[in-house]
Amino acid sequence: MRVATVAFYGCALGLLAMGLREMFSGFEENRCTMTYMFEYPEYRRIALPRRVARQYPAYGLYLYGEGQYAQDTRGLKLTGAPVLFLPGNAGSYKQARSLGSVALRKAEALEGGVHLNVFTIDFNEELVALYGGSLRRQTHFLHESIKAILRLYKDHEAPPHSVVLVGHSMGGVVARALFTLPRFSPRLVSLIITQASPHQAPVLSLDAHLLEFYSAVRQRWVGRAEDLRNVTVLSVGGGYRDYQVRSGLTALPCPQDDPSKLSLVVTAVPRTWVSTDHLSIVWCKELVLATVRAFFDLIEPETGQFSDDPERRMAILNHHFIRHPVRVLGEQLETPVSLSGSPKTWSEVNTLRLAYSAPKEGQAKYFLFALSSRRRAYSHFYCRSNNLEMTSWVYGCTQMNGSMCVQAVDLSFGTELLPAYKVLTLSLSELSSVSHLIVVASNLNGRQFTVECEWQRQESQTVSVPVPHVLSFGMSVSDVTLNSTGLRHTIELQHFHQVYQAFRISVVSHCKVTKADRLPNVYIMKVPWFREDSVTTSSIPSVTEISGMLHTSRPDNSTGVLLQLHTAPNCLYKVSVRTSFPRVLGQVLRFCGPVLPVYVAVALLLACGGQMSSVVRMGRPLQMSHAVARSLQPHKVDLPVYLLHLLLRYSWFQDGWSTLHLPPLDALPATSPDGMTQEGLPLNEDWPRLLSPLLYVLGAAMAFWGSVLLRLFLRLLSLLLAPLHRPSVSRDCGTLRRRTQLLLILCLSVLGWASCGALSITATFLLHLYRVLRLQMIERSLSHMLNLAPEKQTDKDKGTGEKEKGTGEKEKGTGNSEALDSKPKECNGAPLLSDSVLQDVRDDLQLHVSLSALLTLPVMLCAPSLIHWTRNLRYSVARLDPDPCWPHSVPLFIASLLLINCNTLTLSYSKILPITSRLLLPLSVAMVTFSPLHLYRVNYFVSAALVPLAVSCLF
Repeated sequence: MRVATVAFYGCALGLLAMGLREMFSGFEENRCTMTYMFEYPEYRRIALPRRVARQYPAYGLYLYGEGQYAQDTRGLKLTGAPVLFLPGNAGSYKQARSLGSVALRKAEALEGGVHLNVFTIDFNEELVALYGGSLRRQTHFLHESIKAILRLYKDHEAPPHSVVLVGHSMGGVVARALFTLPRFSPRLVSLIITQASPHQAPVLSLDAHLLEFYSAVRQRWVGRAEDLRNVTVLSVGGGYRDYQVRSGLTALPCPQDDPSKLSLVVTAVPRTWVSTDHLSIVWCKELVLATVRAFFDLIEPETGQFSDDPERRMAILNHHFIRHPVRVLGEQLETPVSLSGSPKTWSEVNTLRLAYSAPKEGQAKYFLFALSSRRRAYSHFYCRSNNLEMTSWVYGCTQMNGSMCVQAVDLSFGTELLPAYKVLTLSLSELSSVSHLIVVASNLNGRQFTVECEWQRQESQTVSVPVPHVLSFGMSVSDVTLNSTGLRHTIELQHFHQVYQAFRISVVSHCKVTKADRLPNVYIMKVPWFREDSVTTSSIPSVTEISGMLHTSRPDNSTGVLLQLHTAPNCLYKVSVRTSFPRVLGQVLRFCGPVLPVYVAVALLLACGGQMSSVVRMGRPLQMSHAVARSLQPHKVDLPVYLLHLLLRYSWFQDGWSTLHLPPLDALPATSPDGMTQEGLPLNEDWPRLLSPLLYVLGAAMAFWGSVLLRLFLRLLSLLLAPLHRPSVSRDCGTLRRRTQLLLILCLSVLGWASCGALSITATFLLHLYRVLRLQMIERSLSHMLNLAPEKQTDKDKGTGEKEKGTGEKEKGTGNSEALDSKPKECNGAPLLSDSVLQDVRDDLQLHVSLSALLTLPVMLCAPSLIHWTRNLRYSVARLDPDPCWPHSVPLFIASLLLINCNTLTLSYSKILPITSRLLLPLSVAMVTFSPLHLYRVNYFVSAALVPLAVSCLF
């Protein structure tokens, strides 16, 4: 193997490892607080109708309880508001304990007996993110469960008419799929909260049923959404810690003018501000508290049930998940307020900035800011306080009496809660009816806090900085220095609007005078087109690093990303922006990683084609590693695909394409929620075209090093199995007789039809693997024998080889009947030992190692359906329905069985092998064209490649 080849694929592997490391660990540490149960949790099974229990034996409905509440609900006489938790892919119904336990503690602290009844569904921990055949069954069972829950309240004075759904991962997708059922009434569900649910598209499209399910859900919520506007849906993404479901996929596909649908990332949720992984989003205490608070605010005190008013629901969700105004929900805005106090408690501020620290002694304090002299010079008024009490604190005076304001309107509803303090920014142009601004700094309870306010000119405190190019590799830097004379600054990061961009933003703060009571810095990266803001808090002085990455690309020409700095006055801030190449690779893998199996398959397919061409030219195949190394030909694959994309821009070509009933071309995954078609496929984007060569190189590197690991694994396994087998030197060990092949084809066909198609594929793969292991044992035995043989025997073999050489042409003309004989040689045959015999075995080994690597892909892609069928054997021994691998697996395992007997000598005499070797390149182009968003099609193309290869072994 050439050193340059190893070095190249070593560098490619290094790039892949760098990107994977950044994707899996290049984020903040888990700052979520764990939720704990204060009493032993109990899950009481709810009896379902006999018909439902018979139809869904693997599923179950449970009521969560703890302690005395669990004892009180033994008779299932429920009076609370029903909430139903839906687990996701391989999720447990016991994950509802975090939500249920916090809800119980919250109810104990309230008066009036208002509480929640938390139910949870056991979906048997099915892999529904990988096998879509169960999604429809789960949806129907969810419908039956909702009806069973509502029946429990039939004797209640004010029974609920709907159930609130909380869906984690694929559970959120199942919750929205309810509305696709023909007999489902939308009135049964009024609110859905989803956590890390991939609404846009499945993470891995391993079968057609999964995509059909998504298409039906999207069509219902986008194409026929008129009657769903009263259904409130909130989708929460986990942020960068969740590498299983990227947050861009959690955006709800819905009409843009639908006000009852919200999508956001958990880092933007007030009082949360943390990123969660795919599992911790269920138990993260900060997010669970926000969810439970919203649920209790949604309950009507009169009935104890959730509100039916969609506007109230949206107001409460906005309060807890979007902009927390640090105010008690329900108070009216701009209601005239009467202020009281002695003249000593009122102070008028004539300076540009106020900095006030409340003393330990309790007192009333009001600060007046006159607007008349400030309207022309300033555009905004900014104020912040670390007193986070739920009270109003800023007013606009409408009636003055001397130096006091006697009547005012409350302006606190625009308050934004940050980790260290609350802030309020008021636009002076919107305060025409107000003469003064009033800041309340009373501390009647003796609590100490700090208030800082100032007049601001927004234009002078906003700076634009162009970000470095993505290919600058961190060599160039864009920086700006802020001599902070204010409390807030905004930096617009120009040209930062694509997901493949990733930056390392460093903020260095330094103050000449150190103060112990100085409020900390808060840095917010705001994304205008999606609620994915991230918040970072730092002390003063400090060096803070911020990850500049996006979950979604900008869908239009809206404002770019803004970096908002809440700073300390009279301090120096230096902001530097550098491209982070590891994070760029992490972003590429985060968005395009699910496409890599396609490029691995292309590399293996072209490697197999290279081996066939070598057999045609030289009579022997290349080594597996050499064949994979030579398969790196992105120009031969990407150029035809790019040409097809160009031609499809013309109407005449589109008409011809439609006439042939060809499927749409697959592109790389969309990077913005608006970049999807009605079918859930991405619209054409330019940047993925540039990534295709990089993905090709990474896929080829995975195939190259994967083949190396496969060879090592085979050598180790053959060493372990060698004592169980009789030593042999025949190249036909592990082959099958023709009758055995026909019998196996019949048995595997019946097995696949009666059970699961993936089972037949796996069994065929194991049979072929056994053939490779026997060849590996023979190769080792021959090597040892030839190393121990005397030189005389070697000379005799050479003489024999000279004699046999003359008969080669004769055998070639007669077609070598021995090679084409359907009956394989016995394993204990003893051919004359020579280097040529060893070389023949090695050639066969290289051929079958290549085929084994190619067969590994269908086995892996079909594994989820096999796992699902295996786990349900205790409930039913019937065949898998629906089975995504049947009947498409039939040509695959038939060709695989026929290839077990194949060897290089047989292939070298094949008349159709030259055509077969040239067929693999068009198949590779077709695979890149139609498989990136339909991974299950990889099996079709592998079958299309193996079938003519098996025919070549016969003719």
